[in-house]
Amino acid sequence: MMNRYKEIDHITQLLGLITEPRHVSQHVFQNLDFTDLVDRAALCTFDECLFLGCKLPEDFQRSLNKSNLIFPKLDAPYDIYRGFLYSANSLYRGYDPDREETFEECFDTKVYRHYLATGKAPIDLRETLCRSLHDHSMTNALKDYLSQFHEAQIVGIMGGHALLRTDPFYRKIVYLSKRMTELGFIMVSGGGAGAMEATHLGAWLAERTNEEVEDALAMLAVAPSWEDPHWLSSAFKVRKKYHQTHFDSVGIPTYLYGHEPTTPFATYVAKYFDNSIREDILLNISRGGLIFTPGSAGTLQEIFQAAVPNHYETFGYGSPMVFLGTDFWKKEVPVYRLVEHLVKTGKYSDLLISITDDIEEIVQTIKAFRPKTKSEQ
Repeated sequence: MMNRYKEIDHITQLLGLITEPRHVSQHVFQNLDFTDLVDRAALCTFDECLFLGCKLPEDFQRSLNKSNLIFPKLDAPYDIYRGFLYSANSLYRGYDPDREETFEECFDTKVYRHYLATGKAPIDLRETLCRSLHDHSMTNALKDYLSQFHEAQIVGIMGGHALLRTDPFYRKIVYLSKRMTELGFIMVSGGGAGAMEATHLGAWLAERTNEEVEDALAMLAVAPSWEDPHWLSSAFKVRKKYHQTHFDSVGIPTYLYGHEPTTPFATYVAKYFDNSIREDILLNISRGGLIFTPGSAGTLQEIFQAAVPNHYETFGYGSPMVFLGTDFWKKEVPVYRLVEHLVKTGKYSDLLISITDDIEEIVQTIKAFRPKTKSEQ
């Protein structure tokens, strides 16, 4: 269904809209200051518009008829009506990689401290409203960004945050994500450390030589775990040495696990307060397929959570579920055997599951997938 509201996020968009007197209907204005443009805006008639956190002069506000909705700006250390996805630069605003202690004063850390101070499950209605409005803004910004791609271009990699940068699986995920990005896929993950970071590092290094990839891995090896000193600063040093200009990836982290830093290799970040919403969105936007790499409780949850919409073809078709790591998924954590059994016995209907240790096999599996609706089957 088409969106009947047109979003206005930039002051330049607002300028273009009110260049002459006109009837403005069903527009959403986000975080805009009307003060300097109020004379122009007053010449227009507004109907069924939403003003989200906008600065509106009192006379102009009184002139708006009751069909318009005005959502006031609420005091919070984060922008509840944010119209754009985050980036590493915006999340880590105030952080200096050459001065590790500045991490404690960067934007993301301040928000996380507020999150803890007000409670992971707050009872204060003002705070819950602010968080909900923020997460709504994140979802809207994410949908706006992804709307420029075919849904089958979006591929997710799931895996553990504890995976070390020196682990062979980390390296394998980097090269897998690099290859997928070079083929035009938009790689997404939970946006944290370990397998998630490897996903975005691979996308960041798309079209770089293998020698450059190995150099980046060596630079990161000084801090293998996200708990090690220099984990974040070493990532920023790789970013500085190997600039990224035209390949994107999307990280979708949560403040529930805010003690784990968000990877700065994700070019776009949708960071949520509500982890249940974040998990559901992360899995459901990955219509091109999900790749499960070794992980623990969170990754196991994601396997079964992803199986449900594929079983029911919630979005009109099922997407590939590919497991990377035969020994891990068949012996160490034998989830694949269970899922395979459930498919064979009909408890799961026709899940597109596969398992391999070969990243090129995964690439070809995802590349060959073409969504088929029920009418085409």
